[in-house]
Order: sequence, then structure tokens, then C-alpha cells
Amino acid sequence: MRKLIVFLIVLIVLLVAVDRVAVAGVERDLGNRIAAAADLSGPPTVSIEGIPFLTQAASGHYPEVRFDLGTFNYGGVPVKNLRGAAYDVTAPLADVLQNRANIEARRVTISGTLTRATIDKYAPEGVKIGGNGRRLTASGEVTMGVNKVKFNAEMRIEVADGGIKLQAEKIQGVPVPGQLAQLISYTIPFKGDLPFDVKVTGVKSVAEGLEFSAEASDVPIRG
Repeated sequence: MRKLIVFLIVLIVLLVAVDRVAVAGVERDLGNRIAAAADLSGPPTVSIEGIPFLTQAASGHYPEVRFDLGTFNYGGVPVKNLRGAAYDVTAPLADVLQNRANIEARRVTISGTLTRATIDKYAPEGVKIGGNGRRLTASGEVTMGVNKVKFNAEMRIEVADGGIKLQAEKIQGVPVPGQLAQLISYTIPFKGDLPFDVKVTGVKSVAEGLEFSAEASDVPIRG
């Protein structure tokens, strides 16, 4: 009986070790594929969620694969903390081992941050962007005709065609006059190709700046 218990313990340890070695190998392969698909200079950090891994590998189906792309330059605009997840990944083990291209994710989501420095870089002259992490504000002084006008406005953030728009919305709860709003409002250009051709679906204010989210469906992950 004692020998059987020892044998079972050793077997469990070996299975866990094999599981971890196998997951590391597939994560490395997926990292290389993601790097090629996203045109990265090096493979990202990849994590296959769920334990045990071997049952996922045997079925060729991974419910969730997370990856960290770090800093990414998107059409000249630096994006920090670019990270994402691929859901319902179909990756037959034979295709992974033989480096075949038959790997696809049902859905890919990506998020990243535009820093305060980037937000300030594109602001009009005389406009200073601030906020509390939940809402952006704009303050400063602009010229309207021959007059200098000081302001402190709340900003609305929205996804616009070709960029992220910061629109002056209210001053002390009152809608901003149209002419003044035009002088304060601006768009951060966001053109080019994000990894996996994801499309920006939303943006929100966070302590570090602006965090956007993007997603795509039926995404091939080719090496």
C-alpha cells in the first residue's frame, strides 16, 4: 500500500512537470505567431489560462490565451501597456508541433493606454488637459477674435473616424458655446493597423491617461 501511494505521488509530480513543460512550449510557439501577426520586433509574453494544460492541448481548444505586447507605436502615437486576450482558440496540437497555419481565435480583444504626455502633445495651444482619472477637464486661455478667454471645461471622449476625439462639453454645468468648443476640442490621430486588425470600440479616462479597447472576430494567428 505504501509503495502504491509513493508511486501515485511520483506519477502526479511527473504529470504536473510534463504539463508545465508542454504549456511553456506551446506558449512560446503562440508568442512567435503573435509576434509575426502583429509585426513585433520580439515575441510577447503569453499565458495560456486554465489547468491542466494537457487536456486543452489534446482537444486543440484553448478557452483563453493572454498576451502582453508592451509599448506599441500606432501610426506615430505611442501606446503603453498594450495587452490582450484571444478567446476560443482552435489550435490542433499537430498543427502547433508542425508549425502549420491552422490556428484561429474566435475573438481577440486588446487594450492600451495613451499617456498624459501624448494627450498634452496634441492639445491646441493654450489648452491644458487635467482630470481625476474618471473624467478629463481642459483649462487655459484661448483667443476669440480680439479677446482672451479663460475657461475650465469638462471634456467628452469619443471614438472618431481616424482618431480619439476630446470634445469640450460643459463649463460649470453649462454647454460650451460652439465657437469656444471648437478652439478647445481636438482629435488625437489614431491611424494605421493595430495587431490582428482589431477595431477600436471604446475609450475611457484613467489615472494614466486614456485607455482604449478594441476587438476583432475570427482572427487567424499565423506564424
